[in-house]
Amino acid sequence: MANIYRRAEFQSGAHTLHQLPEDVGYEVAFAGRSNAGKSSAINVITDHHQLARTSKTPGRTQQINIFTLDAHRRLADLPGYGFAKVPVPVKLHWERTLQKYLEQRQSLRGLILMMDIRHPMTDLDQGLLFWCKASNLPAHILLTKADKLSYGKACASLQGVVRDLAKHEMPYTVQLFSSLKRTGIEEAHQRLDTWFEWDAVLPEAEKDCQNP
Repeated sequence: MANIYRRAEFQSGAHTLHQLPEDVGYEVAFAGRSNAGKSSAINVITDHHQLARTSKTPGRTQQINIFTLDAHRRLADLPGYGFAKVPVPVKLHWERTLQKYLEQRQSLRGLILMMDIRHPMTDLDQGLLFWCKASNLPAHILLTKADKLSYGKACASLQGVVRDLAKHEMPYTVQLFSSLKRTGIEEAHQRLDTWFEWDAVLPEAEKDCQNP
């Protein structure tokens, strides 16, 4: 199913939850700190060069960007968090918005969380995972920029995150990922395939909503 993600097309940007597409079908969100390489990871996973805009100034994405895969399935690029230069009111707005999104979005099937492998499981990362746990939302962690470490050190970081997840009783999966070396893409696709249930038949009510 890997090639299916090349279909991703920008649909809309939302500054509030009310501006999001109708809450039906299948949606998977991408989140992470502003300097975790989120946009680069999305572009590599979808095999697009500039689907998600990358910037040398972290924190530029200040809306939820929706990318469609088909009539029933979407990717959601959430605003990066934790960057000091973002104004405080903006930080507070997105903190409240993201919490409500994770708690209330019925079509949300899972969260891909990007963490810089050199600085994983920050307080903000753990806070987001606790929100997922409270909402019973599956999460899959990409330890990005794995090319910045030797293989041995990258594996040690991976095992450290696995231990932290177990300590907090967080039943989430985690993998190594590098946008630069294009490693870990197949594993990420497999996780997305599971959440999107490509062979599943949507309920008639959802079909009707998508095709009035």
